[in-house]
Amino acid sequence: MRRRFIGGVALVGGAVGLLSGCTAVDLPLAGVRVGANGAPYALLRPCGDEDYRTPGLDGSIGEGPVTTGWLVKKTKLSGDADFPLFSPPAAWGARHRGTQRLLPKHHYTLSFGHYVTGDSYNGIVTFTAADLDALTSGQVWADGRAMSLRDFEELAEDSC
Repeated sequence: MRRRFIGGVALVGGAVGLLSGCTAVDLPLAGVRVGANGAPYALLRPCGDEDYRTPGLDGSIGEGPVTTGWLVKKTKLSGDADFPLFSPPAAWGARHRGTQRLLPKHHYTLSFGHYVTGDSYNGIVTFTAADLDALTSGQVWADGRAMSLRDFEELAEDSC
């Protein structure tokens, strides 16, 4: 009986290990910057010409519910994208929720996904209004830090 239990635990542990290898990897393929007009902008950089899906922006206070942002349900988008953070391209048909501007005390996540067997990834960046306020002209917030636009482009390309 004990041997059967240990064998069952080992089998379940092995299955969990295999399944966890199938999850998408988070990569620094998304960033945010402040435009010349002072408005925040989103930057999405999928790998090469790969399609991506469901870009979105979630804003919340702590572990609370999402209170601001937008979501796109499209699953066949392609190409790099640069756009005002709260105004994704009209063709994407974004569904907006809450206030459409940066809010104090909120934590934001901008993301998109590319999901295929064995090569799945999420482009993701997390930030606050204070992170963007601290950027100097020409800087991008990505991978938890400020960097030049050129460094962001290189980071995204090297991550693929």
